[in-house]
Amino acid sequence: MIELSTSLLRLLTSSNVYGYGPFFFGSFGLLAILYASFKWQRRTSLNWIKDAARAKKKFWKKLNVPLSHHTWMEDFSNGEQPSTCCVCLTSLVLPQSVGAHFPVHRCAVCGVAAHFFCSEFTAKDCKCVAQACFSHVKHHWSERWVNMDDNAELSAFCFYCDEPCGVPFINDCPTWHCLWCQRRIHVKCHAIMSKESGDVCDLGPHRRLILSPLCVKENEENIGGRMLSSIKEGIRASSVRGKIKRKRHQGKAGKSHSVNEKLQDTTSTNSALKYMFNGFVGLKKSNNEKNIECSKVDGSVLSNSTHNESIQKTGGTVICGQVKKYSLVDVPQDARPLLVFINAKSGGQLGHYLRRRLNMLLNPAQVFELSASQGPEVGLELFSNFQYFRVLVCGGDGTVAWVLNAIEKRNFESPPPVAVLPLGTGNDMSRVLQWGRGFSMVDGHGGLSTILNDIEHAAVTMLDRWKVKIREENSEYDQRKEQSKFMLNYLGIGCDAKVAYEFHVTRQENPQKFSSRFVNKLLYAKEGARDIVDRTCAELPWQVWLEVDGKGIEIPKSNSVNILIHWWHYKDSEGLIVLNIGSYMGGVDLWQNDSEHDDDFSPQSMHDKVLEVVCVCGAWHLGKLQVGLSQARRLAQGKAIRIHSSSPFPVQIDGEPFIQQAGCLDITHHGQVFTLRRAPEEPRGHATAIMTEVLLDAECKGIINASQRKVLLQQIALQLS
Repeated sequence: MIELSTSLLRLLTSSNVYGYGPFFFGSFGLLAILYASFKWQRRTSLNWIKDAARAKKKFWKKLNVPLSHHTWMEDFSNGEQPSTCCVCLTSLVLPQSVGAHFPVHRCAVCGVAAHFFCSEFTAKDCKCVAQACFSHVKHHWSERWVNMDDNAELSAFCFYCDEPCGVPFINDCPTWHCLWCQRRIHVKCHAIMSKESGDVCDLGPHRRLILSPLCVKENEENIGGRMLSSIKEGIRASSVRGKIKRKRHQGKAGKSHSVNEKLQDTTSTNSALKYMFNGFVGLKKSNNEKNIECSKVDGSVLSNSTHNESIQKTGGTVICGQVKKYSLVDVPQDARPLLVFINAKSGGQLGHYLRRRLNMLLNPAQVFELSASQGPEVGLELFSNFQYFRVLVCGGDGTVAWVLNAIEKRNFESPPPVAVLPLGTGNDMSRVLQWGRGFSMVDGHGGLSTILNDIEHAAVTMLDRWKVKIREENSEYDQRKEQSKFMLNYLGIGCDAKVAYEFHVTRQENPQKFSSRFVNKLLYAKEGARDIVDRTCAELPWQVWLEVDGKGIEIPKSNSVNILIHWWHYKDSEGLIVLNIGSYMGGVDLWQNDSEHDDDFSPQSMHDKVLEVVCVCGAWHLGKLQVGLSQARRLAQGKAIRIHSSSPFPVQIDGEPFIQQAGCLDITHHGQVFTLRRAPEEPRGHATAIMTEVLLDAECKGIINASQRKVLLQQIALQLS
């Protein structure tokens, strides 16, 4: 830094200073102008939001919209939107004089934020999930506290006059945006529009995916708790109004200056004390986020309440509030809503952030968070009244398998197709279904709104599902233990499963270290490097036997004449991998349909009821496969796979590792499940999506039944694969 400053001074004092001087001064001036413009635009936008908030408070009673309580979450993150308190309209960032970083409250439904000590005085103006007693949905206009760039076309112009919204020098009118359809409107245009259309909302571009609040009914047992909460709110609101009136009266008496100074000092001191107290209380909790949010447990939704109510722990989530139970009524026959499952612990642990975003775009009653105490069965039970719906799984490959298992147990006449939003580390299922390799790809391709649009126009395809029967042999007691698992992606035994098992054990011991996909891959590579030295599965060719369709298949080893291939370098096989899809270990194509081979094997397909078997020769070989410097050895294809082992070996099924004792693995076809594949831009992809929609409409009209539609979808998938 000192050398750079010295060079700059020499340049300015040199003979060419008159040549470089205007350039430097012009650059500094341009940067100053840009910085001032940026600050002015932020200040103007904040003033517009405040004006919109004041206008809403003025006209709120005239809007006559069903209301609900906010669902608060404690959030310690510092850079998220919004940055302004919705109650006092001041910055959420505390001054440095407080001397510590304290949490704020963010609503998990509408996204507004408030100071920890302001949230209990917020108005009851969150969007209402249950509106079964109403005839139509009304626009829920609110300030645009959170900049959701997912609907850029809708948010750029006024819903009524088609003039730009929020553009300096063009239109200085504050705007509202609807919490249901995400459209924006000028405050001055709202009065005209409400007279013409009655403020009826059509739920926007995602109306077919949104669970209409007209179908959601709040159960009767919630009424008592709601009345008690309303009484408490009335008491608090009256006390706040009394404080405001007293402050105004003191100001009129001519003593406002000194009194206000004392009030500010007292308020800042109390604020700091409250923040310090809550900071000490939260030391034993998670440092990133603590859910006091809308969580569904046993078919219920846990909503917010006052800070004085007791705190309960449900499924490892800190929840403050009462239980609200909902049921679905008057479900339209043509409704096709989206049921969302989120695994908050997958991959980079973005589940809480993603849930807040989806709650803002959809109905919170259709978004479920999976945990050890709550599986997909709760959401599937709630949606059992819908004949047709779609499922979005936000998580890794293990979460997808979890949800598909739950769907099979429900025995739906028309099983819902499943789309994947990748949150895991490998995300192989998401890759083969064209949904991307990670959550970072979502923000880079239009955000969640684009994903929802792609789900609505996705093509239904089939995916083979395989049953793995595991039998353990205990020679000491002459006993046989048997259990069954299901496979969707792949099964590995040997070195690859060893690396996955060590990674899994490390993550269970220190889950806080696995907060990003990049760090996960680094730690995975570390375990692989350790196995290169250990070679714990070097005896696999002599202790494991492979049978495909009843025929024994030789596993390559050093004394085999078939091993003389240049990339193997005369090494023994240390792992067997059974493949159902064309992606392994984060995108590696082991079967390689597009490459030339000197064998007679058929191309790989995920719905041909055939499995592929390959072998690898250690963790070093796996690393070369990852970067495309080698190929796996293709061994066999078949419909029934049997693997015998005479000693314990690590095994992984769809990324879930375990230690398999001496015994046998039998893999047989179990059936097929419906999945959603993102339609490519080419005409062929659009044709597949259109045919899927035509078949669904035909079933709705009774032209074909569910079994006929399933057979037709299978044939279409086979012909277009």
